[in-house]
Amino acid sequence: MSVHTTQVRVSVPALTACKGKQKIAALTAYIAPIARMLDEHLDMILVGDSTAMVGYAMPDTLSITVDMMAAHAAAVVRATQHACIVVDMPFGSYQESPQQAFANASRMLAASGAQAVKLEGGQVMAETTRFLVERGVPVLAHVGLMPQYVNTMGGYKAQGMTDAAAQRVLEDAVAHAQAGAWGVVLEGVAEGLGRRITESISIPTIGIGASPACDGQVLVTEDILGLTNGKIPKFAKPYADVGALISQAAAQYASEVRDGSFPTLDQCFGVKR
Repeated sequence: MSVHTTQVRVSVPALTACKGKQKIAALTAYIAPIARMLDEHLDMILVGDSTAMVGYAMPDTLSITVDMMAAHAAAVVRATQHACIVVDMPFGSYQESPQQAFANASRMLAASGAQAVKLEGGQVMAETTRFLVERGVPVLAHVGLMPQYVNTMGGYKAQGMTDAAAQRVLEDAVAHAQAGAWGVVLEGVAEGLGRRITESISIPTIGIGASPACDGQVLVTEDILGLTNGKIPKFAKPYADVGALISQAAAQYASEVRDGSFPTLDQCFGVKR
């Protein structure tokens, strides 16, 4: 049973109310056609800054801009009716100060129609979360493996693998929960840590490479559809090989163009049959 009903978009409070009652199903989307196909099946769609790598072939998530994220989020909002739409705040758009964060978050929400923003960071960003929430901006926090911190973390490495590291991640999640975040994404953390955080805070945890115990799960859609360029992450599961179908269709089209079998008169205008 999904939290949404026909023609009523899932709200942030409805997602928060899922804690301990119903798992939250979420995927990413960056463009209208994908978002439209996902919408009826999901509780939340994340317009992630992974758009940079998946959509633009950038080496990491650091170069995408506020305007780019707002444009992708607006396309996803226009294409959907049911899922709650959350948009990532890109690197450099919120770390300087809570005031900078509010200016960019409010701008992105107003331009796109998304319902919440997601921001990465540990305890140091909790006051920014509080500042945004107190001014009407719902915040989904993101702790653990944080792609925007790739340079300081030394790559995309699992987090919380020692007792001390796990305690830091737990404290990060607790800080955001206390600051008013409506949920927290746990990415790339030890399974036991994901379980422990889920049991320790009163807001939903949404796992991506965390634990089955999390209150929900999110994955990059392209990872589950065979649309990635290379090996899919350990935490993802392939559900279809859409990439192979697209390649096959393109190959058949190209062959028919070259041998003259496409187009036929059926695809032409002004032809009387």
